[in-house]
Amino acid sequence: MSPLLSVENLRIAFPSRQGPVEVVRGVSFELGRERLGIVGESGSGKSQTGRAILGLTPVSGKATADLLEFDGIDLRDATPAKWRSLRGARMSMVMQDPKFSLNPVMTIGKQLMEAVKLHGGKSEARDKSLAMLEAVQIRDPERVMAAYPHELSGGMGQRAMIAMMLVTEPDLLIADEPTSALDVTVQIEVLRILDRLVSERGMGLIFISHDLELVSTFCDRVLVMYAGRVVEELDAAKMSEAQHPYTRGLIGCLPKINGDVRPLPVLARDAAWLE
Repeated sequence: MSPLLSVENLRIAFPSRQGPVEVVRGVSFELGRERLGIVGESGSGKSQTGRAILGLTPVSGKATADLLEFDGIDLRDATPAKWRSLRGARMSMVMQDPKFSLNPVMTIGKQLMEAVKLHGGKSEARDKSLAMLEAVQIRDPERVMAAYPHELSGGMGQRAMIAMMLVTEPDLLIADEPTSALDVTVQIEVLRILDRLVSERGMGLIFISHDLELVSTFCDRVLVMYAGRVVEELDAAKMSEAQHPYTRGLIGCLPKINGDVRPLPVLARDAAWLE
């Protein structure tokens, strides 16, 4: 079976006074209808990789790739009209901070229903929106539908954003720290929804996170990024068997409930990782 998404030699550069600076350097991977985790420190290029796949690289940046293909569609030459037909309907992204992703002058309900209406579901837009809010554990969906983003807590805003991205049931979802502001019970429910979409509908999921333990239990495969490159790829269930010293260092820095570790572990970096 051909992959849902193919990425070869993805590079993203931004201008600086010293010339273009590459923040993503030669990333390559394939995604089937599975859960792929991407982990690494802040600034390692995880979010920029996800944005480039949806054609959302900021205008100041430049994204290039030898191959960037979604379900047989070459995304490198996609026109604005093609992107409009893909984003929302077949490809979606849960941004990291809903406060900067939700429209502050539109109610949550209007934003949710807009996504459904744009892709041919006008008659069922309200019912689907309410059902999705209930699915992400919002107890009073009618009230939230009528609320503006500033009237919601951070966790509730994040759940509304997740509902907005899932209401159209896309074929590819890129989730950037989707559960970071959620309590454990809601986090479990959101992960259950994502898992069902992957297993039952065959959705492809790219799960970007700092939480190594969550990724190791939820995802099928993991890409480890450092300074814009993929330094290791492994089965999520075998995270503890990672070989690259950077991955080993990240695992070693995880807090442990039992035992008093002194001195605190520090990640020793090697200049060779940048080559």
